[in-house]
Amino acid sequence: MRPEVNVAALERTRAAMQQAGVELLIIDHAEMLVWLTGFTVSETMYRACMLPLGGEPWFVLRHLDAPPCRKMSWVTDIVTFNDDEDPWQCVADSIKNRGFQYAVLGCDDNSYGMTVFTRQRLASQLPKVQWVAINGISDQLRQVKLPTELAALQQAALIGDQAYQAIAEQVSSGWRVRDVAALCASIFLKQGADSGETGPIVRSAGDSGFLHAQSHDETLAHGDILHVELTPKVRYYSARLMRPFVIGGPTVHQREVAEKLIALQDSQIAAMKPGATAAEVDAIVRNGVLDAGLRAEYGNITGYTLGLYGRTPRPSDFSCSFSPAAQWILQENTVFHMYISAQGLAFSESVVVTANGGVRLSQLPRQIFSL
Repeated sequence: MRPEVNVAALERTRAAMQQAGVELLIIDHAEMLVWLTGFTVSETMYRACMLPLGGEPWFVLRHLDAPPCRKMSWVTDIVTFNDDEDPWQCVADSIKNRGFQYAVLGCDDNSYGMTVFTRQRLASQLPKVQWVAINGISDQLRQVKLPTELAALQQAALIGDQAYQAIAEQVSSGWRVRDVAALCASIFLKQGADSGETGPIVRSAGDSGFLHAQSHDETLAHGDILHVELTPKVRYYSARLMRPFVIGGPTVHQREVAEKLIALQDSQIAAMKPGATAAEVDAIVRNGVLDAGLRAEYGNITGYTLGLYGRTPRPSDFSCSFSPAAQWILQENTVFHMYISAQGLAFSESVVVTANGGVRLSQLPRQIFSL
């Protein structure tokens, strides 16, 4: 059965093309590809979908990737090349063969696919097109989530909740961090996540440096803080959630710090309404943490866009992020990963912006856990 056309995504994209005066759009951004067409693939070799302002789109990709593309995408016009052929030449030839050799051709130079080399190769093969850069379009069009996207993010969040519950019930002193990661990976796969990739699970210390630590070879002992950030994906949509687990139970001071962090983030989430400025939302956490003396400095952002994550060098989407300089305006049904950390403790939530304030996708208690 042929997958259904994503009509809403198609209409949004063509409206942006019309506004930019573009006749044909080259789409090579991994997340934009799957959002619009239902299919994405790694950039081992260049691949792209060409979308005309009117008429049917077409793919150009490796012959190897054609069968899954036909299965997953509503796009039926698929041009393939063998691995010993030049993919940029194939893309250019497909554009000329369909009569777009003089077209106003749109691209997103912010896309990981549209490298300087790719732009130069295509330009050399398409000397008569007029290039128009619509930079950032691949991220901007996807900010406001469709109902199917929200459903996938909700499903991913609930898978994460199950993994956290398993940690609370099973993990104790003497476990290797690696074994905790294996437990979560198993639950992800059993419950329907795309893969067993868990996100950072590490022993923590400090204010923020542990958030991207990578060691799995330590053994948990009494007094250790286990930092768990789970990032399950469902149909490429990733929900994210952080909680701290203290081996043997938290100290009085750790409980006090946790309570302050949670209260500040609760206030931030409540302020996430359409029309709010990102910098104002950011300040609730940033200034609150600094004013309370929980951290000496706050160099990282306090939240960023959640949604699709394809096979790119970008594990997080900062196209809309929360910082003192962020002047963009929140919109309803946008989704963000909001996080706060200090003194080895970190809490985060996947949050949907609604008219009444932010709504958490997770149902996990907002607390510091004892193991």
